[in-house]
Amino acid sequence: MKVTIVGCSGSYPGPDSPASCYLLEADGFRLLLDLGSGSLGALQRHIGLYDVDAICLSHLHADHCLDVCGYHVARTYGPSAPYPLVPVYAPADAPARLAAAYGMPEEPGLETAFEFVTLTPGSYEIGPFTLTAGLVNHPVEAYGFRVSNGGRSMAYSGDTGESNELVKLAAGTDLLLCEASFVEGPDLPPDLHLTGRQAAEHAAKADVGRLVLTHLVPWNDQATVLEEASGGGYAGPVELARSGAVYDLT
Repeated sequence: MKVTIVGCSGSYPGPDSPASCYLLEADGFRLLLDLGSGSLGALQRHIGLYDVDAICLSHLHADHCLDVCGYHVARTYGPSAPYPLVPVYAPADAPARLAAAYGMPEEPGLETAFEFVTLTPGSYEIGPFTLTAGLVNHPVEAYGFRVSNGGRSMAYSGDTGESNELVKLAAGTDLLLCEASFVEGPDLPPDLHLTGRQAAEHAAKADVGRLVLTHLVPWNDQATVLEEASGGGYAGPVELARSGAVYDLT
């Protein structure tokens, strides 16, 4: 399984990265975890525009899903249209919410390009991948993911505050992509985001092989985020996510 960080900026695109998007590849199959603001352009550095086989949306905040609207244009009106429908695993109100974002009526909405599958907690066979979704702690319906293939596995936090479910999803994985949107400070709101320290605490509890801090909000000092992770009790390798970084889980 090959994992490519397409976008890792939190809340909005930053100067060095679009918002959240992660490309997973195995056996010629290409799965996207999130397709946030600005990520469709950067995705084309790694695969062809029409090479996406499935998409999973962790939740429906714009920095995790909005480029589905642009991708609808590409797949509906591209030079060889119509293209095969791409399955999109997402919360139940995704078709209506994304149609509204695009400025379309709910019918036909974006379903000329996508086949929406309602995401609920549980496991899904998506191409060669087994994906397990679990609800994490965020103000809207939001999922973390565990994805396995060929004896290897990775986990993705999506957006979350402290979450026992995330620890379960990540348990024993080779790689954890964990959000670290906050820096330490007084009165941080609960059930919203994690600090670098809290991300490392989750990684330690889950005994993951590698921790990559992501959803990095551009106004934060990222060196501080990384330094704070050193206080979380995790003994494995820790690094900041970077757009274009590749992890081969073999």
